[in-house]
Amino acid sequence: MQSTKTRIAQLRDAINHYRTEFHVHDREPISAEALDSLKRELSELEAKHPELVTADSPTQRVAGEALAKFQKVPHKVPQWSLNDAFSEEDMREFDARVKRFLKEHAIKEEPEYVCELKIDGLKIVLTYENGSLATAATRGDGKVGEDVTMNVRTIESIPLTVSEKGTFVVEGEVWLGEKELERINKERLANDEQPFANPRNAAAGSIRQLDPRIAAARKLDVFLYDLATFEGAFPATQDEELAKVRDLGFKINSHFKVCKTIDEVIAYWRQWQHKHAKQDYWIDGVVVKVRAKYMQDAIGYTGKGPRWGIAFKFPTEQATTVVEDITLQVGRTGVITPVAELRPVSILGTTVSRATLHNEDEIKRLDVRIGDTVILEKAGDVIPDIKSVLTELRPKNTKPYIFPTSLEGIGEIYRPEGDVAWRARDPKNAVQQMRRIAYFASKGNFDIVGCGPKTVQALMDAGLVAHPSDLFTLTAGDIAVLEGFGEKSANELVAAIAARNTVSLPRFISALAIPSIGEETAYTLAKTFGTFDAFLASTEDELIAVHDIGPETVAAILAWKHDVTAQHELARLRQHVTPEAFSVPHAGVFDGMHIVVTGTLPTLSRDDAEALVRKNGGTPAGSVSKKTSFVLAGESAGSKLTKAQEIGIEVIDEREFFARIKS
Repeated sequence: MQSTKTRIAQLRDAINHYRTEFHVHDREPISAEALDSLKRELSELEAKHPELVTADSPTQRVAGEALAKFQKVPHKVPQWSLNDAFSEEDMREFDARVKRFLKEHAIKEEPEYVCELKIDGLKIVLTYENGSLATAATRGDGKVGEDVTMNVRTIESIPLTVSEKGTFVVEGEVWLGEKELERINKERLANDEQPFANPRNAAAGSIRQLDPRIAAARKLDVFLYDLATFEGAFPATQDEELAKVRDLGFKINSHFKVCKTIDEVIAYWRQWQHKHAKQDYWIDGVVVKVRAKYMQDAIGYTGKGPRWGIAFKFPTEQATTVVEDITLQVGRTGVITPVAELRPVSILGTTVSRATLHNEDEIKRLDVRIGDTVILEKAGDVIPDIKSVLTELRPKNTKPYIFPTSLEGIGEIYRPEGDVAWRARDPKNAVQQMRRIAYFASKGNFDIVGCGPKTVQALMDAGLVAHPSDLFTLTAGDIAVLEGFGEKSANELVAAIAARNTVSLPRFISALAIPSIGEETAYTLAKTFGTFDAFLASTEDELIAVHDIGPETVAAILAWKHDVTAQHELARLRQHVTPEAFSVPHAGVFDGMHIVVTGTLPTLSRDDAEALVRKNGGTPAGSVSKKTSFVLAGESAGSKLTKAQEIGIEVIDEREFFARIKS
């Protein structure tokens, strides 16, 4: 792997390149979140190796250069840059720093904070002289901006004149609504022009037009939030400053809040994580400032920006990391899936160390290689995906990934003609069989306590089992001699297996590992046919008529019925196990309801909760929609909870769930 010095040099070059693309050329090759991730990695490396810090590093400057096509305007007030916080821990450290600085200045009062939404647009600096708008400038490099007065004059929410006749500077954010962006992009596509990637790019592109008529045709808007200089009495607090800006005739964002503690700040941030998507403007976090101006003055500034303010970013949906290896996994049906083994990275509050690469075609499309720096994307509780490769950070001598023709413990693998997936040539290979037996015994199927993957592997290594049916032939004496077992644990495992001599029909069908049939489809088949013999005897037409069963599933069932090996194993299994006839649930409190279970519940597993839903007449659903009756949510509920709140679906906890069943 690369040396730290090389990695730092590559990161600096890449960040400078991306910042120039965005700030100078109005282009965004990677997302702001991904750029933040690169900058954070560089900052952390330089913090560990201060001897490698140079004056031209992106961490040592405020922002990019101004565009040469506009007249340059020196700022009367330096345009500072806020430090970023990405977690609750970061914010508590910020709170501790604030209190430490106040103590150094003998200020005993506890600090309060003002939280403002961080609008994701283009920073604008407005100077008024004798009651009229004199200049409007972009942020530029923090010292010199671009004169965009003619374009800013076209924004109706910015007053051309105000009642205040002195000279003052007010700052804010120009933004473009998503609905207006949709309209503009339709026009651009009709004119064979490249559409804007997002509202942020569109706002920047509109303000930087040489012809003000173009800016006037786009419904730009603005929120002002800072009175940088003012000749009159200056407000004593941050919220009073916002009120003053509003009183002067400027539009402010009304969602700011005064918070007495850092816990209230974090609660506000959590609240807006769920609410921000409902706004027409983009919000990428919360700006947190010490409320009292005298405290701000005491705390002061660093070379980059104020110590009394911080940008509390929403959990990123994108991050950069390094592919440390590419491994191949075998599924229970023999499909080979390539997996990127990643340098662990935090994304959406969880640490991710692996991401699926799906198939060979996807690896070639991305041109992802071992050692590459990649952009990882995660939405809610969806499995993370690699979005793209940053080839400019690629180490020397990397090679394209080539699938092997065989794998240890699996044997020959191949890619069938016309198929995107590689497969094991022998479907009975050891690794696949181990996974298949473990799947059979898992909680959602036969639920054999103590029969997880490690136990199955030990039983297979000892030559005791090769198929699921073999589990029912085991004796305690067979097991007790294995490493990790004793008489007691062997007896417990045999008893757990014997307890599953009868099993519900949905669990039995699911455990057979027929391709395309999971727990929900197994339940549908059980409910439709009633008995296993009826399912086994079903015709193609009868299967096609089953609600929610597609042609791929029908084909998989028919292929399984004609697979001699599969039917032989089924016959052996039925010598030991009796699948129960399906019992139609009596009408219950959830009759006709579609219910989503998400998160970690206090006492119930997801399988147990969904079983109770079915028992009481309801149908478990895998995703939230307008058809959802309610969502049963536990800890770490993720995107399903967020979507339910956004579209107004009722959300209940486990206690309420039990109360409704009892009622």
